[in-house]
Amino acid sequence: MDDRRQDSARQAALDYHEFPRPGKLEIRATKPMANGRDLARAYSPGVAEACLEIKADPSTAARYTTKGNLVAVISNGTAVLGLGNIGALASKPVMEGKAVLFKKFANIDCFDIEVNEPDPEKLADIVCALEPTFGAVNLEDIKAPDCFIVERICRERMNIPVFHDDQHGTAIVVGAAATNALRIAGKRFEDIRIVSTGGGAAGIACLDMLLKLGVKRENVWLCDIHGLVHEGREIDMNPQKAAYAQASDKRTLAEVIDGADLFLGLSGPGVLTPEMVARMASRPIIFALANPNPEIDPEAARAVAPDAIIATGRSDFPNQVNNVLCFPFIFRGALDVGATTINDEMKIACIEGIAALARATTAAEAAAAYRGETLTFGADYLIPKPFDPRLMGVVSSAVARAAMETGVATRPLDDMAAYKQKLDGSVFRSALIMRPVFEAAATTERRIVFAEGEDERVLRAANAMLEETTDVPILIGRPEVIAMRAERAGLPIRPERDFEIVNPENDPRYRDYWETYHGLMARRGVSPDIARAIMRTNTTAIGAVMVHRDEADSLICGTFGQYSWHLQYVRQVLARDGLHPVGALSMIILEDGPLFIADTQCHNDPTPQQVMETVVGAARHVRRFGLTPKIALCSHSQFGNTDSYSGRKMRDALAMLDAREPDFMYDGEMHVDAALDPDLRERIFPGSRLQGVANVLVFAGTDAASGVRNALKMRAQGLEVGPILMGMGNRAHIVTPSITTRGLLNMSVLAGTPVNHYG
Repeated sequence: MDDRRQDSARQAALDYHEFPRPGKLEIRATKPMANGRDLARAYSPGVAEACLEIKADPSTAARYTTKGNLVAVISNGTAVLGLGNIGALASKPVMEGKAVLFKKFANIDCFDIEVNEPDPEKLADIVCALEPTFGAVNLEDIKAPDCFIVERICRERMNIPVFHDDQHGTAIVVGAAATNALRIAGKRFEDIRIVSTGGGAAGIACLDMLLKLGVKRENVWLCDIHGLVHEGREIDMNPQKAAYAQASDKRTLAEVIDGADLFLGLSGPGVLTPEMVARMASRPIIFALANPNPEIDPEAARAVAPDAIIATGRSDFPNQVNNVLCFPFIFRGALDVGATTINDEMKIACIEGIAALARATTAAEAAAAYRGETLTFGADYLIPKPFDPRLMGVVSSAVARAAMETGVATRPLDDMAAYKQKLDGSVFRSALIMRPVFEAAATTERRIVFAEGEDERVLRAANAMLEETTDVPILIGRPEVIAMRAERAGLPIRPERDFEIVNPENDPRYRDYWETYHGLMARRGVSPDIARAIMRTNTTAIGAVMVHRDEADSLICGTFGQYSWHLQYVRQVLARDGLHPVGALSMIILEDGPLFIADTQCHNDPTPQQVMETVVGAARHVRRFGLTPKIALCSHSQFGNTDSYSGRKMRDALAMLDAREPDFMYDGEMHVDAALDPDLRERIFPGSRLQGVANVLVFAGTDAASGVRNALKMRAQGLEVGPILMGMGNRAHIVTPSITTRGLLNMSVLAGTPVNHYG
């Protein structure tokens, strides 16, 4: 069975690299190339203008070319992963993979370059000659000590960052893990004794970094395959190892392990035995980083030292020391300020940023990516997970700041807060478009009640509200369940201390609530017994009653169940005093910007009057995001070419809109392609009052609207904000079960915006 599983995994990996097209990378154009005018600008004669600007001022290359966001991943294949010297060509899948990680985690473009050159000085000459092409160089999988030579020469001769990730990336992540491990163990860098195995590039770089963090040189004991690195040793020595030579007559790992606070392994399996662990200091820290098999199995280590703090290089154990926590983000910060090098201060800023993130509340997106794992700071969570989206903003901005403070930034930033917001916006796709709403919400404090308060997404959203907004969450649910799930999720919030709880099973306001509900519904078939039952079991109705009684300002519900089911209780309790559900508006954030879709939920077959109200409401809400509404009334008919039911409905709605003389752009009826393609629309219907690309599509029924919404989410990878329930004065919003924590936070901020901010 194991052999079959291994064969299956091998074939799956090969298929991943071969299909649907060979390799993991492609090049895409970022500028249009549709006609002769585009060609003349992209190439001759227009390209000459950019060339002359760069010749006159080389720094403008970052403005007119990709250089400022382009990294070279360069290897000669002499020390690839755990595969050894497999050659430049065989290393190409690894280098492509590294380039993919740069793109995925930091949106940095890469070329992987595999060079058939074993001589380190000649390899350095080749790398240096590539400087005009790139904004930075990532050296990868070059054997020691050659890697030290190549990096030293390149750093001396090149005016862009050169970073050997096998050395410094590993050292930075080890530094972050050690920072937090010592915090947990109650120890300090200055006091600890370190025993390390492995005198290669990564091992030496880790020790160098630990010295910069405060470890004393005399407290470091380095061993390799030949035993202790000691004064007078001649076999397999180089200047990097010699720097850690001890004046000692001890010769083996077993002889020097006694009393060690930290074991740092970058060697091979089985090097550290349980007997050795038993002789380490109390609360030992064991970084067994050999791959695929660590220097000691974590369970074997814990059998003799139950309080050990352990990290490995594997993803199936806690605390994986993974370079992807570092290199995308240190390069992002360095590139964005035009750094000429990556210095120690930038590396330490990276360490501090990574370590601080692990101590903060876990991001909801990371928790979703690693469902089932405990992501609470402690012995089993020393460093954040690679898919923690906060890494970009926190680490890259810290690196950029350090580059500016140390004078190596050629393009310093004026506003670091704005830069971090931009970084966050590149990860949280809704961040930039939501900024005006967040700013409006910050002007007041509103109480937001969540009907499904026991849901982990709601708990994480409530925690984010307390951290990022001025609004006050109120959760409906059982206090003991909420407390247990918050603790299990690693959240610091607790019921009553941090937010109000409404307990459907036992709340002193129960009588007031059912009597209020009965008073509203007595002539609509609701008896006292039914009212009592609903106020015990229906959290949406409870939340609506709270808003009606002014005990909350807005209700958010719908994380499970049918939208229409929640809508009926919102209508029953809150649709009064001129308020009524007009329509549901979904904003879909696409690669080229947001597109609003309505009505996706409320009216299956709306009347022309309801369509007109949806258009007016959509225009009002689009302006909340700082956008100018351009609304297309979509149907099967296109400007009267078909006498369809949907076409007649949209024509009637258009006439009602014309009579109101609204102050926004709209037109119809039309097909979706005409709404999104101004050239096509001009050919079909010259002189349309709708100018440019529509950013709001209003449909004649929910079947069409929700179908387009779902297609954009699933096939175009669109991110939804909403649905926004229009017409209810911001007193209620009904989400859908697919909503994420970030989506709930966005909805809470929308709900937290006073009505007078958007009309």
